[in-house]
Amino acid sequence: MRELVPRPGSPYSYPYRVQYTQPYAAQECAERLHQVLRTSGSFTHLACVCIGTDRSTGDALGPLVGTLLEKHAPPSLHIFGTLDEPVHAVNLRSTLFRIHQELPHPFIIAVDACLGQLKSVGWIQLGLGPLKPGAGVNKNLPEVGQVHVTGIVNVAGFMEYFVLQNTRLGVVMKMAEVIADAVQLAVRQYHTLPR
Repeated sequence: MRELVPRPGSPYSYPYRVQYTQPYAAQECAERLHQVLRTSGSFTHLACVCIGTDRSTGDALGPLVGTLLEKHAPPSLHIFGTLDEPVHAVNLRSTLFRIHQELPHPFIIAVDACLGQLKSVGWIQLGLGPLKPGAGVNKNLPEVGQVHVTGIVNVAGFMEYFVLQNTRLGVVMKMAEVIADAVQLAVRQYHTLPR
């Protein structure tokens, strides 16, 4: 999987970080994601893989984003990972295999929750290159995506599984809304503007 690098002269730097409470967080994140899509070269399909499970409040960020996108995203965006059909450690490999079988030359946006420092909780990060799911809880899973969006839902460092299960749903839901809005705005802009 080719790692993306910003074009010389690009006004944007990555990783891009924004607090979910910032008034224009979704629009600013969408603008940067659109820039990545616009400069990523050719691809035939666009997919969003939202990783996580609804069995843990903190880890539900991905499936919540997928469910919101399913309701509002343009039909050109293929969504994998919702509350009804989550993509998690058990089925991630088979889901990626299915994507590459059904969607030749896809551009994949990966979405997942992560843990971080106390001062970073509530921040959304857009990064170039693949996501490494499960790294924070010592799981060896395949890398996902050409670009990734992560939401820092709680504090890392001790008893990560317990921390994820005791994360406030209100914060996770609001972050999911910002990320879903950003993804769908970027995809709509990508399909409407000349390239």
